[in-house]
This record gives sequence, C-alpha cells and structure tokens, in this order.
Amino acid sequence: MAVAAAVHILVKTEKQANEILAQIKQGKDFHKLAKQHSTCPSGKKGGDLGEFRRGQMVKQFDDVVFKKDILKVHGPIKTKFGYHLIKTLYRNN
Repeated sequence: MAVAAAVHILVKTEKQANEILAQIKQGKDFHKLAKQHSTCPSGKKGGDLGEFRRGQMVKQFDDVVFKKDILKVHGPIKTKFGYHLIKTLYRNN
C-alpha cells in the first residue's frame, strides 16, 4: 500500500492561495505561513499531516501527493474544503 507524508496550507480563496505561494517562492517559511494562514487544524503544526495512505485524502489531494514531484509546492489545488498548497515530503508507491 502506498504511503506518503505531506504538509499543506488550506485557505478559502484561490487569490489567497496564490498570494501565499508567491511568499513561499520568495523564500518565506512554509511552516510559519501554514501557522499564520491555514484554516485546517494541521496549521497549528505548520501544516503537517503526518503519514497517510493513498485513498485517505480527497482525490484531488491524493493525485498531487502520489503523482507529482516531491519537495515541491503544488497548487492552488481546489477541493471541497478550499484551496490547498501541498508539499509532499516523501512517499513510497
């Protein structure tokens, strides 16, 4: 079974996600930005979701974590929860 670990920032609007992404590209710390902006409870932990299996997250989220480059910030990714910026830390698939 494929397992991965990721951090993410969840916000309400695509505009806000793009503004945060621009700050990350300027070298701002992902974990600090997650604590400041993320509406997900994981924000308190710098966006850390820990380890999870394929299928535990919504499809759009899974597709990024299990198919896109690791250690790169992807997004904004729209789900029913809002807009995510996602960075996969590692995976085995």
